Amino acid sequence: MSDQFKTTDELMKVVTAFRQSRIVLTAFELGIFTILGEGGKTSNQVARVLRANPRGIDRLMNALCALGLIRKTRGLFSNTLFSSRYLHKSKPDYLAGLAHTANLWDRWGNLTRAVRRGGTVLTSPRRVSKAVKIKRTQGFIAAMHQRGSAQAAGIVKLLDLSSVKRTLDVGAGSGAYSIALASAKSDLAATVFDLPEVIPLTRSYVSQAGLTSSFNFLEGDFNKDPLGSGYELVLLSAIIHMNSPAENVSLFKKCARALNRGGQLIIQDWVMSADRTSPAAGAFFALNMLIGTEAGDTFTESEIRGWMKKAGLSRIRRLETPFESSLMIGRKT
Repeated sequence: MSDQFKTTDELMKVVTAFRQSRIVLTAFELGIFTILGEGGKTSNQVARVLRANPRGIDRLMNALCALGLIRKTRGLFSNTLFSSRYLHKSKPDYLAGLAHTANLWDRWGNLTRAVRRGGTVLTSPRRVSKAVKIKRTQGFIAAMHQRGSAQAAGIVKLLDLSSVKRTLDVGAGSGAYSIALASAKSDLAATVFDLPEVIPLTRSYVSQAGLTSSFNFLEGDFNKDPLGSGYELVLLSAIIHMNSPAENVSLFKKCARALNRGGQLIIQDWVMSADRTSPAAGAFFALNMLIGTEAGDTFTESEIRGWMKKAGLSRIRRLETPFESSLMIGRKT
């Protein structure tokens, strides 16, 4: 990879990009774009709705104008076509997943401490209030659904579903990938497995897709609870980066036991180069796991292959996707 930076100005653009990110996330958290709606409002009117300081709201909205996300005409602020479509809460294309990005902002402020420690320095989940947990979970699942829905159909096209009748989506989240599987094959029976606080959200997304009759919903912790059996395909999409290597070996063995003979375990995740510097997004994401987990990481192809072999899988192959992530596929013989 060639050097990215040629001048200090180029470096400073990266270093100071946090300001633009924080402006957008603050406006999202305050609901500025939804308050503006389809008409124009003064900053004082928006401040009254929010019960916030008028000067602060005015300066924030001026900055949003500078970014090109809202317009200002004769003292009235209004949404652009883009912000109206993607940042207005009542619109179908609303980017609800930005709530998760806002949560990550707070976490990434701990990067220096996490690097020194070699793992998360965040408060134990047991000490976080139920309301905060719910809000974080909803934001996370919304973000994963937006990403998954944009990619799932393309991923499914890469898979061999010819002999697949029953699938298991472990850590399914919104169920976006299982929705794509069920949409691609009408006679497929999809089982989604996730935590008790997630499954109600999964049910809602599946219901919105009109596919509830094709789904079975299981609650549990995939590192602790059984996954069942009798599947031709088990999917671990964006899961292994949350675990330690030892946890992944155990999980792969559990997934293999859940498969029928000839069934396939499909891993979708970052698959890193041997020196762990590429893909770049995977290297950045490794730090995200360092901040947020005790032992989560992004892993190399040789590591993932080794775990699959320990689980008794063979005919292991790697497929690239159009979405930076890779697929690792192994068969139970």
